Amino acid sequence: MKILALNSSPRTDSHSKTKLLLCALTEGMSRAGGHVERVDLRKKKIRPCIGCFTCWTKTPGVCVQKDDMSEELFAKWMDADLIVYATPVYHWTINALMKTFIERTIPGTEPFFVKDGERWKHPLRHKDHRYVALAVAAFPEDDVFSQVSSYFRFVFGEQLVAEIYRSASEMIVQSNYRDMLDDILKATERAGEELVRSLVVTPETRARITQPVGDFGSFARTGNAMWKTCIAEGITPQEMEKQGIVPRPDSAETFMLIMKMAFNPEEAVDANMTIQFVFTGENSESCFFVITNGTCVTHPGTADNPDLTIEAPFDVWMDVITGKVDGQKVFDEGICRVEGDFFLLGQMNRLFGA
Repeated sequence: MKILALNSSPRTDSHSKTKLLLCALTEGMSRAGGHVERVDLRKKKIRPCIGCFTCWTKTPGVCVQKDDMSEELFAKWMDADLIVYATPVYHWTINALMKTFIERTIPGTEPFFVKDGERWKHPLRHKDHRYVALAVAAFPEDDVFSQVSSYFRFVFGEQLVAEIYRSASEMIVQSNYRDMLDDILKATERAGEELVRSLVVTPETRARITQPVGDFGSFARTGNAMWKTCIAEGITPQEMEKQGIVPRPDSAETFMLIMKMAFNPEEAVDANMTIQFVFTGENSESCFFVITNGTCVTHPGTADNPDLTIEAPFDVWMDVITGKVDGQKVFDEGICRVEGDFFLLGQMNRLFGA
């Protein structure tokens, strides 16, 4: 089976969730014996179709434009047995690059009108392919893919053998979802194997790929803190990551969420401690972390017998954790106070360095 896997994400490899799933799918396809070629469309020059119909009249089956589509990709598309269309959801449907690619496959049809069942179509110049749709979206609802699914089903009909959709794609790559992401990617590999062997993805495999992720509301709050930080700093999320900038919490609740995401369980395998935070100022709230055997559980309020208590103005402590001010300095100047096991204070960067 010759498989052409097309990735229309404009993002680079480390940031593309579309490519993350597509790589897992094609890994499974290759393992099952499929001959896979994966193409990142963002690296190709593909002009929009200009609607001239030259490929239907003067040069049948050949586009008048000279670019990577006409000189390389179209021939590979014609020759494939199975086409994988992998796209992020942009404005509730496939993105522009994928749509441009699909529009440029028009030389693969003839101009005549023929009736196929209840629908009129243009006849194909080539063997009919089988198709797989793959898409990711940051929103958690499965119906975020409704327009994507409707488009692919209408265009490809019975030749569409599988649809693989993964919601909450930005959430599942966070460090506290490592085990779930690993299972999702293994299931996606399994789907690739099944498609090569039987052109079907089993319900069990599909259920693993689409497994629910839980509390999206908490992720949304940390995401909003990230966007606020980007706006305040005048940077993009990619620049934020590259510069190692931490999202600035805007409440004790967001502080707990972000710190839990930053928790390093490997550094706390033998730990057994409770850290209390008492914030003053406009956000005069309290919360505490219970760290036990590689886990961190956060709670609002006050603990009975904390091992370490940090008392600080909320805004000052947020400056500390985001690297705006020196932590040692605020203690030396008495702006922040600490009680209990002072040694634990020095372990904060190690425990929450992720």
